Amino acid sequence: QVQLVESGGGLVQAGGSLRLSCAASGRTFSSDFMGWFRQTPGKEREFVAAILWSGGNTYYADSVKGRFTISRDKAKNTMYLQMNSLKPEDMAVYYCAAHNSGSIFVIRSYNSWGQGTQVTVSS
Repeated sequence: QVQLVESGGGLVQAGGSLRLSCAASGRTFSSDFMGWFRQTPGKEREFVAAILWSGGNTYYADSVKGRFTISRDKAKNTMYLQMNSLKPEDMAVYYCAAHNSGSIFVIRSYNSWGQGTQVTVSS
């Protein structure tokens, strides 16, 4: 099992930037993809971005395309989410996850999750 720890959340004004990190340990990267999801109270956790660990191919939700960038440092076993031009609607708890099988865009395809990091965007 992979252990995932997110960091980098915080409070930022609308239009600002944050960079989230996800450090992986344990039985690392039998996963092919790693992903970021986010969740707000009363809503389902939603896909934000994913990266193919070996090749670096990236995938984004339409709502963040052009503003967020997912990346990874294979040597550090760490994944990042650079978030620019943040909007109040980006405010959520952000989770990183390790893909198991199936569509990379759905929660059930991931079998390891971090504890989440809060991103708060003030308007």
